[in-house]
Amino acid sequence: METIQEIYLTNPATKKDWQRFLTSQGLANFSGQELAAIDKTFAIYDDQDQMVGTGSIAGQTLKYLAVAAAGTSKGARFNRLVSTLETTLSQDGIFHLFVFTKLQYEQSFIHVGFTTLAKTNAGLILEKGLPNVSSFLAALPQKPASAKQVAAVVLNANPFTKGHRYLVETAAQKNDFVYVFVVEEDQSLFTTEERLRLVQEGTSDLVNVVVATGGPYMVSSLSFPAYFLKDDSQRVSYQTQLDATLFKEQIAKPLGITSRYVGTEPLSQTTNQYNQALQEVLPPEVQVELIPRMKESAENQQVISARTVRKAIQTGQIQDVTDILPATSLSFIEKYLTDLQARIKKGQKIDGN
Repeated sequence: METIQEIYLTNPATKKDWQRFLTSQGLANFSGQELAAIDKTFAIYDDQDQMVGTGSIAGQTLKYLAVAAAGTSKGARFNRLVSTLETTLSQDGIFHLFVFTKLQYEQSFIHVGFTTLAKTNAGLILEKGLPNVSSFLAALPQKPASAKQVAAVVLNANPFTKGHRYLVETAAQKNDFVYVFVVEEDQSLFTTEERLRLVQEGTSDLVNVVVATGGPYMVSSLSFPAYFLKDDSQRVSYQTQLDATLFKEQIAKPLGITSRYVGTEPLSQTTNQYNQALQEVLPPEVQVELIPRMKESAENQQVISARTVRKAIQTGQIQDVTDILPATSLSFIEKYLTDLQARIKKGQKIDGN
């Protein structure tokens, strides 16, 4: 009789057995980043105590799902495994799930209630449960009926600078209505709540702009597992293409967004690749407006960067960045400087964009 049980990858022998099974099923990318994100792992064992299926949970995402076809119905093992993972998540109060997988497994997940959000030649993303993308869209402020030109800006804003403000203001000047989505993932020096607040305060005078979190749909690289790809060299391409496709199909189309504004990126190759993916995927339905980054000053032609602000927070030299921060952001940083520095001392990374 087959059994299913939680296994622990901290046990070297168990981890080796798990990796051997996944490799036999065509999943062989066990990068540190992928493994570190795993919260729980389950495995199915046959009556010979051989692993014949496995699946893991990372946050609200199902990962490393694989079942052997030999010996019983492959569909039965798959259904049992997904059911176990769903039940485990529900016990933790999580009722909204995602899965990133290969194209050939799309129908298997649809059969157990998942809905496809976006797919590319490399893979796809599906979701199940509530709140879902429909409820996310329904909760957003609606554009006025008179708005014909609708734009979007997606920001991490860690923190919100005059450069971010310039990008939003440019979009607001050229469009009837602008959605500004703040990346929800909480991996930054400034928390999601803080970043959202700073963007809202920094754009409050722009009457045709609304600011909201991007929910789980404006995602960063940490949200995209790529364990089913051959190696990490494919990761950035896969992530950017899938993210752009998701935005086009699930966000822009129902909201009537006709353009997306992004800043040029002379400092990050990854962000450049992302901008290229947007330019390849979004048109013609959504035009990509690439706006030159704002410079610090006429004398200093360095582009404004939130990274510069974070480094000034680390050293306590806030006076060096007062000219590139809106008054609202500057006031917040001055008030909570000690708290922000404490986060850095505890290991919060401040590199990146």
